[in-house]
Amino acid sequence: MKTVSFTDFRKKASTYFSNVEQGETLIIVRHGKPIAEISPVEGTEPGIPAWKRPGIKLVLKGASLSHAIMEERKSYNQK
Repeated sequence: MKTVSFTDFRKKASTYFSNVEQGETLIIVRHGKPIAEISPVEGTEPGIPAWKRPGIKLVLKGASLSHAIMEERKSYNQK
């Protein structure tokens, strides 16, 4: 568990959140008094930060949007 001043946390928030993703817990203090505790979500494993992991891909069956637009344009041109 690491203690960090509020000012330092504001300046280096990205770095501290990366540390939390690696499993570290932070205590944020303001004027020497603890005001917050930031810890990893339970059930998640330390490792690759969320922003570096691949995102989900949505796959839908049916015509693509671009194909539907092109078909609609063709029908307008035929009128």
